[in-house]
Amino acid sequence: MRRTPFGLIVLLWSVYKDQPKIFRILLSSSEIPADEAVKKLFRNSKPLSCSEIDRIASQIETFLDGRDIRFSLDWVRLDLCSKFQQRVLRAEHRVPRGQVSTYQLIAGFIGRPSASRAVGTALAKNPFPLIIPCHRAIRSDRTLGGYQGGPAMKRALLEMEGIEFDNTGRVITEVFFYSAAHQHSKLH
Repeated sequence: MRRTPFGLIVLLWSVYKDQPKIFRILLSSSEIPADEAVKKLFRNSKPLSCSEIDRIASQIETFLDGRDIRFSLDWVRLDLCSKFQQRVLRAEHRVPRGQVSTYQLIAGFIGRPSASRAVGTALAKNPFPLIIPCHRAIRSDRTLGGYQGGPAMKRALLEMEGIEFDNTGRVITEVFFYSAAHQHSKLH
């Protein structure tokens, strides 16, 4: 458990194939603090740590302090997710700091252009928020969409990364990650 500017965050992990691996990250929200969620969802869990998990927790704290951290997927149990969710999470993991994509564009990128709602659901159930930065996925109309830590946390994370909003709360951006314009801008 780590206290952050966004409340308590809990990393749930176990040893898998002789390495510590995170199987879930719980963010505090206005509905339920992370420590209460642990008690409800994982009654038999015990507070333990190891150097690898401490290092990841420190990286998360550094990220939440506003620094650019690129998290490795080597420390998470993606194998616990469905194949579809794995594709969505890997695509979302590629969206860099300071950029956003849409559920629709991610669906197109993974070869399922009509699955934007399913992409949104896969991200809503992202077991690794922050490590897989699902706060960088928004709706096509530039509104935020949902987030496990709540809309205020999603907006604060995006603002911390340099994303601006108009007076109606919509993201201001010229180019979405995975859009044709994004691909064109990479060519020049």
